[in-house]
Amino acid sequence: MANKTFSHVLLMGREGIAGVPETLEKTHQYLNQQGVKVSVESNSSQLMSANHQVIADHEISADIDLIIVIGGDGSLLHAAHIAEQYALPVLGVHRGRLGFLTDIPPDAIEQIGPVIQGQYLIDKRHFFVSEFTTDNNEKQKELALNEVVLLPSDTAHMIEFDTYANNELIYEHRADGLIISTPTGSTAYALSGGGPILHPSIDATILLPMFPHTLSSRPIVIDGSNQVRVHINDSNDSAPHISFDGRNKKRLQLNSDIIIQKHQHPLTLIHPEGYSYFQTLREKLGWERRARRT
Repeated sequence: MANKTFSHVLLMGREGIAGVPETLEKTHQYLNQQGVKVSVESNSSQLMSANHQVIADHEISADIDLIIVIGGDGSLLHAAHIAEQYALPVLGVHRGRLGFLTDIPPDAIEQIGPVIQGQYLIDKRHFFVSEFTTDNNEKQKELALNEVVLLPSDTAHMIEFDTYANNELIYEHRADGLIISTPTGSTAYALSGGGPILHPSIDATILLPMFPHTLSSRPIVIDGSNQVRVHINDSNDSAPHISFDGRNKKRLQLNSDIIIQKHQHPLTLIHPEGYSYFQTLREKLGWERRARRT
């Protein structure tokens, strides 16, 4: 079955990343030449010259069928949260640092052409949906594509918490925090914390304690269908925080639970034909450089 083609693109980019304004302009011009209708997200439009259609991210029209984001993985994460609301696929043009999620080089914008014509690979990435109680007793929900992170309060204290999978106790902890990561997030914050890299096709969740009190504490990978429950003990001196993809930081209520499970609606990432996850790892992590013989 052939992939669908795209006729109306929402173009996005983030301020503060070198080369984004120029690549936004270049991409906008290229899409126009291909006969594609282009709308520019309102904040992104401020990085560009005039003469383009501007749209706010909460006013996305029904005929938009693809988001193209210019930037790094942080930019794509921002676009992913918008895409989830409208069930839109996302294609990334790389203008960041490592860029595990953004594929197309800024000097190869013409790679977008075949994608628009339906020649691309589809990559489903799941979100977490988390339910928790804030310190003012509000019940809230948040999504995360990469990770949910339990963090200390404004003053550095170890956190006492218990972690469960499907209500079965995994461990009781005293640590600086906990990273709960999707396979997508395994190349993000969890990677810098010493966690394993998971192929995005694996249905799994990483639990990674941060600077635990006991040396026997190790990362563990559990089935992605498991519901994770983290109980914040009332023995803590102060209430810890929780963040989602490095954003929306909230203070938690003591003696409360964080419930984390796979969201029912995945993100659809679009890759150009020929994309290889392992090639991306080799390039971004320097695995192509053999150790020199001495």
